[in-house]
Amino acid sequence: MKKVKKRKLKKTPKIILILLLCILSIGIINSIGNKETEKKKLTKEEKNIQELKKISYYKKEYKNRYLKYQEKNPKLTTEEIVTNVNIGIDKPYYTNTKEATNKNTNLVLVNKYNYLTENDVPNNLEELDTTYARSGMHLVKEAKEAFEELSKNAKEEDLNIIAMSSYRSYEYQVTLYNNYVESDGKEAADTYSARPGYSEHQTGLAVDVYNLDVPYTSFEETKEYEWMQENAYKYGFILRFPKDKVNLTGYQYESWHYRYVGVKVATYIHKNNLTLEEYIAKKVED
Repeated sequence: MKKVKKRKLKKTPKIILILLLCILSIGIINSIGNKETEKKKLTKEEKNIQELKKISYYKKEYKNRYLKYQEKNPKLTTEEIVTNVNIGIDKPYYTNTKEATNKNTNLVLVNKYNYLTENDVPNNLEELDTTYARSGMHLVKEAKEAFEELSKNAKEEDLNIIAMSSYRSYEYQVTLYNNYVESDGKEAADTYSARPGYSEHQTGLAVDVYNLDVPYTSFEETKEYEWMQENAYKYGFILRFPKDKVNLTGYQYESWHYRYVGVKVATYIHKNNLTLEEYIAKKVED
């Protein structure tokens, strides 16, 4: 009788075990690597926050906005990041808006992020002397007196700096803006005209000027413009929408548009080449 040989169970080849161990090891290594990467990313974010916090006008409530804006604009300095977000330009124009503060003061900021209501009217408007303005022009008392002095002193040098547009009511701006939209379309109108409530002419602190000889849009080509560049700040006025700051103001360059902020602030803005937005954003105290 033949003996039946017992079949030996096949053992798992060593190579398969080795492969399984390798796969398992790779998984563990990748997991550790991902955690390390995440840790490094967090560390980089923390470093960015530390750098941002060095800016004196950093606002902790804007932390996430700073980081998001910085990620989109890596070439900007930390100071530019904080300044721009404080101004609000990390958001589209006319979004994330809020009612203007410091109303009836020289430092009220009205732009595409800060608005006045239809009931906001300056409490001390006065009419400008027609020697220095077209008839019917009004500014708040302090600005009116400063502009008349400015215009008077310019006249002594045979220069004409005349107010052609000053205070505008909310209702007036409604009509003006709608006319521009009808003429050029909303997108184009928004580059040079403010929507109702967003015009600083409503503050009674803004004035458009011309020299009686050429259209106000050609004011840059006049001797009066050169004089204003050298002297406007001495009377408390600043060029409101400079040529090189369109991205900060939200408006195209206007050589004829000036804003009263007071002599001390105007001098600081002039010497440091700032816009009113930058001055307010950097919390420069008067």
